Amino acid sequence: MKTTGQMSMKRSSKEGIPGVAKAEYIEVEPNVRLHVTDGGEGRPIVLIPGWPLGDEMYEYQYKDLINNNFRVIGITLRGFGKSDKPYGSYDYDVHASDIKKVLDKLDIRDAVLGGFSMGGAIAIRCAAEDNGAHISKLALFGAAAPIWTQRKDFPYNLPTSAVDDLIELNYRDRPKLLSDFAKIFSATETSLNEGIGSWLNGICLSASSHATAQCLIALRDTDLRTDLAKIKIPTVIMHGRRDKICSFDLAEQMKAGISDSHIVAFENSGHSLFLEDTQKFNAELITFAQQ
Repeated sequence: MKTTGQMSMKRSSKEGIPGVAKAEYIEVEPNVRLHVTDGGEGRPIVLIPGWPLGDEMYEYQYKDLINNNFRVIGITLRGFGKSDKPYGSYDYDVHASDIKKVLDKLDIRDAVLGGFSMGGAIAIRCAAEDNGAHISKLALFGAAAPIWTQRKDFPYNLPTSAVDDLIELNYRDRPKLLSDFAKIFSATETSLNEGIGSWLNGICLSASSHATAQCLIALRDTDLRTDLAKIKIPTVIMHGRRDKICSFDLAEQMKAGISDSHIVAFENSGHSLFLEDTQKFNAELITFAQQ
């Protein structure tokens, strides 16, 4: 017969109540640790935040995913949030390598990898290189892909000169850069309430200036079109029709490039679809992960 204590311990472990704590920081190279939110039990859903946010951005996803019997792992990229902020390279290969090291150390298999905005672009690079090691499904949320800036053969989204201006503003007045972005983050300036806006701004301010600029350079310059063709796993592309940061054209280009993909459009949402229509966002992600 099990004692009350034994029964309590078993129940606590299943529900993720503190017993044996999971690691909150994982070292990916000497002197570089990434902050990780790791909760729940079951099939892993790995979530990568966008520029210049941290894994806290998924606060209103974590509970629903855990309550639907998933293990959810949010990984803050180096240079942002509570992760270490070294000087050095911040291109997509660096971030993809960091994520692979985290998944290796946590022994993650059969995961749904999700990424928002720049995190979606990095998730594409990860999925293109994974070869079945860790990832079996891909979820893209307002992803800044396959290219964030216009080319002669890619007339979508922002001109490169607009991103040059953002980089210059970062070094001159980073709080203004963030406040300017906040104005176009959602379908309208009032789509998110003042409290949520302040919370997001606080996360963004915790990023390093160096990482903020270097990731803008990566966003400006990286072409993921060849990566799309390498992705053979089921992919959902969740995108706001009213997105002013990553236009809906990008979702259509991703669908054209990823063979086993489909779009879930958020008709009334902008870039912050995960907050503007949280209930639909969470339900769509859970349904996709359960299939």
